[in-house]
Amino acid sequence: MDGHLRDLRYFVAVAEELNFTRAAERLFVSQPALSKQIRRLEDDLRVRLFERDRRTVALTAPGEALLPAAREMLGRWDQAQREVADAAAAAAAVLTVGLSTSVGRGLLAAVRDRFAERRPGWRLRMRQVDWTDASAGLASGDVDVAFVWLPVPAEDAFHLRVVAREPRWVAFRDDHRLAGRGEVDFADLLDEPFLALPESAGPLRDHWLAAAHRGGRPVRVGATVANADETFAAIEEGSGIVLLSAGNAAIYRRPGVRAVPVAGLPPSELAAAWRRGDDRTAVRDFVDALPTAT
Repeated sequence: MDGHLRDLRYFVAVAEELNFTRAAERLFVSQPALSKQIRRLEDDLRVRLFERDRRTVALTAPGEALLPAAREMLGRWDQAQREVADAAAAAAAVLTVGLSTSVGRGLLAAVRDRFAERRPGWRLRMRQVDWTDASAGLASGDVDVAFVWLPVPAEDAFHLRVVAREPRWVAFRDDHRLAGRGEVDFADLLDEPFLALPESAGPLRDHWLAAAHRGGRPVRVGATVANADETFAAIEEGSGIVLLSAGNAAIYRRPGVRAVPVAGLPPSELAAAWRRGDDRTAVRDFVDALPTAT
């Protein structure tokens, strides 16, 4: 993206949130980086766009004047990008699907078959994306649709359809003190070191640490992992344990690692996601080919 358009996108996010932390989360950037870009935009325009102190952020008069123009410019640019992407996809007859873990559950085979009925001659191209981007490439525009675990950062930017709802399990080394149990209560895991997703995964990181269900107890992070391979290598090294969905526990079975159900936690949800405003017919055909979780 052109640097000026990026700066305008940053400006609009801060203007709409009136909070640098929330705007940074929405943009998938760090707060210092966002603040730096806003200062640069102000320097380029030779005006102050925001009045800010430790507690509040407010638009100045120049900021109020810039906001509708910035929204219009970004809207036109986004529309142009969609039209270009639609034309390119139509020419290539390819829809790119982002993934962070193996999907399994018979989903891909079913979607491929149904999509092929709607789009003869088209193919689905899978792209694996690390958990540094919890949107599996959707937020950056690298993929057309994605399978994501909820909650995803900046959830309001996407349409979501839940395709699987499953209990959470825990995986640990087969010599772990709890490995002989058929089920464990989450309370028995509170003092264990956990494997954590990168901080950029935002609320999804907290979900897989079950941060909201610890009764105020802090999380012990044994290691940070960016993908499934790193996760199971860290388990085998004894760096920590990890929560995962029941379906993924079945997909990632391997010697030396045991997985059992966890009592006391709400289920995990796997969803298909696509960008709001993306009305391409190929995307709609993919969505229509999806099952819906019961």
